[in-house]
Amino acid sequence: MELIRKYFPDLTDIQLTQFEQLGALYTDWNSKINVISRKDIDNLYEHHVLHSLAIAKTIKFVPGTRIADVGTGGGFPGIPLAIMFPECSFTLIDSIGKKVRVAQDVALQTGLKNVICRHERAEEEKEHFEFVLSRGVMPLPDLCSVANRLIDHKQQRNAYPNGVICLKGGDLGAETAKFRKVAEINEIGKYFKEEFFKDKKVVYVQI
Repeated sequence: MELIRKYFPDLTDIQLTQFEQLGALYTDWNSKINVISRKDIDNLYEHHVLHSLAIAKTIKFVPGTRIADVGTGGGFPGIPLAIMFPECSFTLIDSIGKKVRVAQDVALQTGLKNVICRHERAEEEKEHFEFVLSRGVMPLPDLCSVANRLIDHKQQRNAYPNGVICLKGGDLGAETAKFRKVAEINEIGKYFKEEFFKDKKVVYVQI
């Protein structure tokens, strides 16, 4: 939790309380369902919450922005970002029902009013969004293919045109090759100095 305070010093009391609640909630759920690697639950705030918030260092979503988190699992990056941007709406999508139940409960227990959780494949989603988020769920070309039908191509109100924002690691040369003209890659290490983020990136692709 200290890391969240360190990198986001302007959080409200409500946001701080919500972030603090995540520790106990995910630890409890992880004892029942393997939402996060059992070996990694002690690193929840660094490896999962702060990692998700790297997107908030890349783009400040304007109020009213509609965002989908595809393959959210237990709620990453969607839940931390929903706390960070309470005036935006987040739809968390996953095909694994038990993980969606975790995300639903965490949203409920933290009092998040801007989160909807859906147990479905992204291909089944009927709504349109300004941004589609993902955290290492599938190769970038596959993600962009899925996102193409989910993106609202009409309403543009953020600093970045509507598109895909995902968290990736390692060498992305091959994955991003076909998107060179419409992609931007931001090194998370320029925002967060911990060793874990050394090869982590936020990738944006205009759709």
